[in-house]
Amino acid sequence: MSKCVVVGGGAAGMMAAYQAAALGQKVLLIEKNEKLGKKVYITGKGRCNLTNACETEDFFQSVVTNPRFLYSAVYGFGPRDMMELLEQYGCKTKVERGLRVFPVSDHASDVIFAMQRAMQAAGVEVRLNTKVKRVLVRDGAAAGVELSGGGRLTADRVIVCTGGVSYPSTGSTGDGYRFAFETGLAVTERRPALVPLICRENWCKDLMGLSLKNVRVALYAGSNSAGSREIFQDFGEMLFTHFGVSGPLILSASSFLERWLSDGAGRRKGRPIADNADRRDDRKSSESAGSQDDRQIPEGVTLFIDLKPALTMDQLDKRLLREFEDNKNKQFKNALDSLFPAKLIPVMVSLSGIHPEKKVHEITREERLGFAALIKALPLTVTGTGDFNEAIITQGGVDVREINPSTMESRKIKGLYFAGEVLDVDALTGGFNLQIAWSTGYLAGSSAE
Repeated sequence: MSKCVVVGGGAAGMMAAYQAAALGQKVLLIEKNEKLGKKVYITGKGRCNLTNACETEDFFQSVVTNPRFLYSAVYGFGPRDMMELLEQYGCKTKVERGLRVFPVSDHASDVIFAMQRAMQAAGVEVRLNTKVKRVLVRDGAAAGVELSGGGRLTADRVIVCTGGVSYPSTGSTGDGYRFAFETGLAVTERRPALVPLICRENWCKDLMGLSLKNVRVALYAGSNSAGSREIFQDFGEMLFTHFGVSGPLILSASSFLERWLSDGAGRRKGRPIADNADRRDDRKSSESAGSQDDRQIPEGVTLFIDLKPALTMDQLDKRLLREFEDNKNKQFKNALDSLFPAKLIPVMVSLSGIHPEKKVHEITREERLGFAALIKALPLTVTGTGDFNEAIITQGGVDVREINPSTMESRKIKGLYFAGEVLDVDALTGGFNLQIAWSTGYLAGSSAE
């Protein structure tokens, strides 16, 4: 019986180990933490948004980087397959808003326990508190792993599922990138993705903690929406913080911003690792990947918030006319209660340019139209993004051109596979990134025979 070593006990690693063992492989799963699925435990604020129940053909619309690479993996093992597997091993699931899937219990631990039961049933051996130093290669093929504490483990197949560098406290410290460097694979620049945005405007801190639902945000490369390049636009929920904005909409916007930046719009482009000197340089960068270095972005990136996306400008103007008529003898600052949350009113009054104590019936048509325009496009100047300590996922990683998308096997090293966040693939919030881990892990485990 061939031996398969899986390095990393997160979502991709557990799935790869389970599937390889289920197909008859002798599987050893090595995890450097004291427990499996440490990052899975904190996803979805501890509830674990484990996948998204969208149709498979719709899944790829939420993949930001290299969606085509994932076709075989996701079509081979998609969201409904994952839900069925968890149900089979005792974790019932439910579908919530946005087709997000959670365990019925709202406990991420139940997802981990289900995967542990699945691995146990398949005969997977698990070794915790064990760190892999490097992948062993002999004659162009994987030969096993060397452990940091000494000793070597021989294997015919090695599946690397070590994650990225986001949430480094969970053990995601970029080990897989180093393994790739040392075996001659190219790795693209790593960037924090699904992160908050840092804004210049001081009034953000006055709104700290305010959540806005049913708003539309648009991110532009340019000082205004007219004639500038649109990077991202979507509808949903966001949150103000002491330094800027966050929440589901903003996290998604940040991934598209990072992709735009990496394409040469300000920061350096990601580059493949071509030789030994480059590998040494990038190994150093991976070891300090959590620093704030290079998190600034170019001038002219602006976020616009449409506070009333259901209304056209004409409809909004008519709404304002009605509100102003009903409150015509009030001061402007006291006439907006039905339009905005209380915390937002002083900010909107200040930005409107209309004197707070001006009587509503004295407001001119030009002032009213200007106020309507502000409501439809409240601007924020984006000056930076969060770092890897705040990032939900890593954008960038093992260059997918180095990997066979039908098997997840290295094109250069026979018997060496990569799955999950270590790859240069990422998606929006909503369970898509975990499903990528499940799908690529499943495919790697299926192919490692």
